[in-house]
Order: sequence, then structure tokens, then C-alpha cells
Amino acid sequence: MRGLSPTARAEAAAGNPPPIDAAGYLRITLRASGLFFALLLTVPLHYLWRFLRIGSPWPKIFLGWAARLAGARVERVGVPLKRDVFYISNHLSWVDILAIAGQSGTAFVAKQEIRAAPVVGWLSTLNRTVFVKRENRLGVAEQINQLRDALTDNWSVTVFPEGTTTDGQSLLPFKTPMLRVLEPPPPAVLVQPVLLDYGAVAEEIGWIGEESGINNAKRILSRPGNFRMKVHFLEPFHPRDFPGRKAIAAESRLRIEAALVEVLGKPLRPFAYAVEAVKFVPVDVMTAPQSGSDE
Repeated sequence: MRGLSPTARAEAAAGNPPPIDAAGYLRITLRASGLFFALLLTVPLHYLWRFLRIGSPWPKIFLGWAARLAGARVERVGVPLKRDVFYISNHLSWVDILAIAGQSGTAFVAKQEIRAAPVVGWLSTLNRTVFVKRENRLGVAEQINQLRDALTDNWSVTVFPEGTTTDGQSLLPFKTPMLRVLEPPPPAVLVQPVLLDYGAVAEEIGWIGEESGINNAKRILSRPGNFRMKVHFLEPFHPRDFPGRKAIAAESRLRIEAALVEVLGKPLRPFAYAVEAVKFVPVDVMTAPQSGSDE
């Protein structure tokens, strides 16, 4: 299925969304209707399971359906550990959450901005997502305690240590504050790196640059057809073999990078967009000559 042209993709990343035609709005309406009816079915059942104090499978079921309604045809590669696992993944899109949760039932650590996103924020709370504020340096201890609680209650938690979304051709440095929960690691907990591979549509799906969340959601939901993505659950390792959050992050990134290079069949490229929130500056910007100040 033909996607955005390179020019239209660059415009979307610059904050200028491509126009959506009548067929596109029809697809948004149909997909939103599907999500609504899926919610009508699964949310009451989820709260019933919670009331009965038994483990609820309904968030996992719903999020798997939501991924499909968003156009993703998810294939699982490898075996996800079912409990006592800390998933560490690369990050391209809000679709990542739907895909990983639909395959594993994991809870998540997500940036606070996601909580304010229409529908997606509320859905995230059903799966016990831990929302963090990057600027809340004094609140890290509280956030770590929330993360420990989530790991205890959900048996698995996923973090996206890049701290932002990229284009599927790059991998940013891994941030380590949320990995403090593994210092020391809780008993029996393993780390399992995860690679999200959107194949040929990775750059189109990626939420990058100045594109707003609502514009990205409209662009994805108005997209014709569907797309295939693979969730690779890589070989797990024991965090005690890599003491400290920096060593755990480095080992996870090494494994994800190797798997991404293998599926791409080429070296990774530098990420082209500055991300102020994680203090990332592209190499070409860092090395570019500075202009004069007398203009």
C-alpha cells in the first residue's frame, strides 16, 4: 500500500499535517466506532473481573483489538516471558503500546503527556500505566515506588528508555532513571529486550518532529489499508549479570541495535530531529558552523 511521499512525510514532521479526504475521515469514523464498541464489551468485563478480585485479561484483549483497528497486523517473534519480567523496547508510535500489550499484557511506563491524550490516555490507565514527568526530578523516588508496585501487581512492565519516539531507522541513547527499580533487581525479575519492527512503513508510522499527537492519530487512523509489524521478544538476561542501571541499559540497547540492524539489512542512521525533552541534538546540528549575530 502506497504511503506518504517523502515531501508529505517531511511536512507532517514539521507540524503541517497532510490533508485528509472524505475517504480518510470515513476510515477514522469506522475505526473509532470499532474502538467504541470494543470498549462497550471489554470495559464492563474488566471491572467485573476486578470486582471479583481475579486477574483481568480484558485490557490485553482490548489493546490487541485496538492495534488491529488502528491498522496494525501484529506478528510476535520469540517468546515473551509471562511474569517477573521488565521489558525494554525501542519506540516509534503510540501503536507500540497497543501491539506490545496485546501480545504480552504488560503494564507501561509512559510520559505524562500521554495521559492527557484523548482516549489513549484513559486506555493507558486501565492497564496500570505509570506516568512520569521528565522535569520532575524531585519526584523520581515516588515514580520508582509506583513502578515497583506496577511490577508487583502486573508481573511485567515495559519502558521505552529512548524517552521519545523515532523513525525505525535510528536508536537514541537510552535514559536510565526509570531503570533504578532494578537497583537492586527485585527477586526473580529478568530483563527482556524488545524490538518493534514496522518494516517498510516505519518512517511513515513514526511520530517524529513537531507533529502533534492528535494530528499523528488522525494521520494513522485515516491511512488506507493495514500494515504489518513484528514484535521481537529477544533473549532475556538476568539484571544481576549487568549490575547497575547504566549497564542494564547498555546491554539492552546493544541487543536491540543488533536486532534492528539485522532486520533493516543496513547500519542505523543518525536521528535527524532535535528532541528538547530528552536533550537530544542531531549530529549535523552539533557540528554545523554557527551563524553570525549581526544579521
